[in-house]
Amino acid sequence: MAESTAVRRIEEARTRVLVAEDEAVTRHLLSSTLTRFGYDVIAVSDGDQAWTVLSGPTPPLLALLDWQMPGLDGPQICQKVRDRTGGSYAYLLLVTSRSSKADVVEGLSAGADDFITKPVDTEELRARLRVGERVLKLEQSLADQIVRLQEEKAHVQELQGMIPICMHCKRVRNTEQIWERVETYIEAHSMAKFSHALCQNCLDEYYPEEE
Repeated sequence: MAESTAVRRIEEARTRVLVAEDEAVTRHLLSSTLTRFGYDVIAVSDGDQAWTVLSGPTPPLLALLDWQMPGLDGPQICQKVRDRTGGSYAYLLLVTSRSSKADVVEGLSAGADDFITKPVDTEELRARLRVGERVLKLEQSLADQIVRLQEEKAHVQELQGMIPICMHCKRVRNTEQIWERVETYIEAHSMAKFSHALCQNCLDEYYPEEE
């Protein structure tokens, strides 16, 4: 149990979280709590600063966004994050005192992943952030699988294309214009491995004494 807890703390320590909250006391409390959990906290006081961080080259993938704050509000930031193309998925939590069905629908429609109500309960916050981390790990796992599938597809497509082969020595010309043995080329562009043996015709022609 102690080992799994330590591993979780190490993983959390590597996770950056954005806290966007205009009220200074609440922002300080949230930042202190998340730091105590082991997160690396980036705290800002308005929506425009939050969007600057989230639209940067290496944005945090977890964000706590106050619904109402100067500049862009929480739902507007969620919408802008979802509208962008490329980059890793970001898990967005709206922090709000609102709880009506209409508010929930509005926030989710804007792109929020979850809500947490004010005043924020510490253990509830920890639990919701862990859900966010699980979602992010799943997203990363799916992205890695897509990359692997694309690489495998590229290998298959290359082997299916036109392959120049010498009519005399039967060597194959690779993409670097170097002639190499057929088995070398195939092993470099597929999962196949060769095991050398003798067919019956070659055995009869080159090693008749073995008959």
